[in-house]
Amino acid sequence: MTLGVDVGGTFTDLAWWDGASLRVGKTTTTTDQSEGVVGGARRLTVDRRVGVLVHGTTVATNALLERRGAGVALITDPGFEDVLEIGRQDRPSLYDHDVLRPEVLVPRHLRFSATPESLLDVDIVAVCLLESYADPAAERGAAAAVRSAHPGTDVVLSSQVSGEFREFERMSTTVLTAYLRPVVERYLGRLEHDVVPGVADRLAVMQSSGGLLPASRAGAHAASILLSGPAGGVVAAAAFGDLLGHEAVISFDMGGTSTDVCRIEGGVPEVSFERSVEGYACRLPSVAIHTVGAGGGSVAWLDPGGALRVGPRSAGALPGPAAYGRGGEEATVTDADLVLGLLGTDVPLADGLRLDSAASRASLDRVASQMALSTKDAALGVVEIVEAHMERAIRRVSVEEGFDPAAAALVAFGGAGGMHAAALAARLGMSTVIVPPHAGVLSALGLLLSNPRIDVARTILADPFETERVMRVIAELSVAVAEEFREAVGADPVGVAVSLDMRYVGQSHETSVAVFTGQDGATLVDRFHAVHHRRNGFHRLGDPVEIVTVRVSAEGRPALTVDQLAGHRPTGEAVAGRRTVLTQAGAVEATVLRRAGMEPGSEVRGPLVVVDAESTTWVGSESRALMHPSGALVIET
Repeated sequence: MTLGVDVGGTFTDLAWWDGASLRVGKTTTTTDQSEGVVGGARRLTVDRRVGVLVHGTTVATNALLERRGAGVALITDPGFEDVLEIGRQDRPSLYDHDVLRPEVLVPRHLRFSATPESLLDVDIVAVCLLESYADPAAERGAAAAVRSAHPGTDVVLSSQVSGEFREFERMSTTVLTAYLRPVVERYLGRLEHDVVPGVADRLAVMQSSGGLLPASRAGAHAASILLSGPAGGVVAAAAFGDLLGHEAVISFDMGGTSTDVCRIEGGVPEVSFERSVEGYACRLPSVAIHTVGAGGGSVAWLDPGGALRVGPRSAGALPGPAAYGRGGEEATVTDADLVLGLLGTDVPLADGLRLDSAASRASLDRVASQMALSTKDAALGVVEIVEAHMERAIRRVSVEEGFDPAAAALVAFGGAGGMHAAALAARLGMSTVIVPPHAGVLSALGLLLSNPRIDVARTILADPFETERVMRVIAELSVAVAEEFREAVGADPVGVAVSLDMRYVGQSHETSVAVFTGQDGATLVDRFHAVHHRRNGFHRLGDPVEIVTVRVSAEGRPALTVDQLAGHRPTGEAVAGRRTVLTQAGAVEATVLRRAGMEPGSEVRGPLVVVDAESTTWVGSESRALMHPSGALVIET
C-alpha cells in the first residue's frame, strides 16, 4: 500500500493506493506541514499502516523564499571568492534600474580560499573548486582539512552535487544545497521519527526531476527537491495525456497559491538541466515548470495608480479567502469565482469547509467601491486579470519556445484549474481540455505514478565521432548510477536512460539529445541537428558539433500506473440543479452536474458547472464535454 501526500500553500492533497483501489482526500495545510500530513494520512487510511509514504513538499522552496536556510561558508580557489556574487552578465530586468539581484546566500566574510580558522555562525561548509567536475581529489582534500580543523562540521562538495562545468552555476547549486540541507534534513527527520512510524514503513520524497528519492538521500541533496510539489502533477498530466492519445499536452495546475504549467511531448515532460529558482542558478534536473503567483487565494488589490491587480500575494490557508470564513477580508480569485457563480456553497471543501457567499460579496464590494464599479464587474475584472497572468505563463512554455499551443491539449487540474481552463484554451486557440479524474488532488496521485530515480552527469567536451571515449564514459556512469540506485532504493533499476548535452562549437548553450543503443557519431549529429531545429527554429548542418555533458538516469517501477485504475463507475444522479453564472457576455443559466453521476461516453453541452468532491469545472455555452471511460472529462472548446 502506498500513500501520496502533496503539501501545497493552501491545501494538502492525499491519494492512497491499497493495491486494488484508490482513495483520495484533502485537508488544510498546517503551519507545521508534518501535522497536516499525519492528520490527513490517518483519516484517509483509517489508521491502516502503509508501506511507503511518498511526499511532495514545499519545505525547501519555503526555506529559500523566506531566507530561513543555514549559515554557509564557502571555500573556493584564490581569486574566485566573488564568483557567487558576480554571477553572469545578464540582469534580471534590462531596463529597470530598481530591480536588484537576490541577496547572496554566503556573505563576503564567509567566502574563503583556504580552510578558515573560525567558523562562527556557520552551520555547514560548501566547497567548489575549479575543474573539480573532472577531478574531485582537491575538493576531497579540502573537505578533510575542514573536518580536521572543525570536527563535526558538515561539508558539501560541488563534485558530489553537480559533476558539470561552468563554475558559477556549479557553485550556486552547491551553495543552495548547503543552505537548504539542514532545514530539509530536520523536517524529513522529524517526519521519519514522529510521523512515519505511525503511518508508513518508510518515506520517499519527490524530486524536481519527477522521480522519487528515499528521504535520507533527499535531505542530503536538498536542492534537488526545490520543485518537489508541482512535479507530481506534471507526471500525472503526462500519464493521462498519453492514455487519451494526445502526443502533446500542456499541464495547467491552478491551486490555492500559484499556477504551474509545463509542456509535455510524447508522454515525457520537458526536463531542464539549468534553471533559476527565485533568482538563484540551480544546475540539477527539473521538470520545466513555469510558476506564476496566480491561484484561488491570490489577493486582488489596487496599485498607486488605481489599477486593479491580482497576486502574487496569496491569502494562503489561514486566514484564506474571505469565503472561507476564517477572518480573511481581502478579495481573492476564489471570492470572485463564488460571486460569479462558478463556485457554489453547496459542496464543502477540505475539512468540511463551506464557502460564505456573503463574505465574498462584501470583500468584492470593497474593491468595487474603490473603482466605482459594480460588484459583478469587479469580480469579472479579477477573473480577467488572473486568466491573463495564466495565459502568459502558458505562452512562456509554448510560444516562447517555438511550440504552437494549438497543437496540444490542455490538462487542467488543481482545485481551481477546471474553472478557468476552457477560457484559457479559447484564448490560446487550443481545442481540447482534459480534466482528469481526481483533478483536485492530481499532484498527490502523480506521486503514486512516479518512478524512483537517480541522476548522474559528467562534463566531457568530446567530438561526437570519439565513439570509444563517449561509450566508455556512458558505460562508467551507467554502472555508477545503477550501484547508487541499489544503495539508495534497495532494488535494481528497471531501466537506464542516457542523454547527451550537445552544441555547435562556439555556442554558449546546449541541447539535450536522447541516446539509443547502437547509435554512431553520424546518427548523433543528425539527431542533434533535428532537435536543435525543432526547439530553436534553425540548424547549421555544416558546422562542427561537440558533446558537452553525458547524463544517465536509473529508474525503478512506480507504485501505480493509470491503466490499473478502475475507470469511471457512475453513482447517483448526474443533474444536481441549475445556477446563474455571470460571464463577460452576460448572465447564463447553467446546469449543475455531479461528475460522479455522469455516464461514461455521455456528451453534454454547456453552459455547465460540473462539481465533484475536490474541484469544480466550468463548461461555457460554446463548449461541449464528454465523459471518457477513464473518468477524465474532455471539453471541446
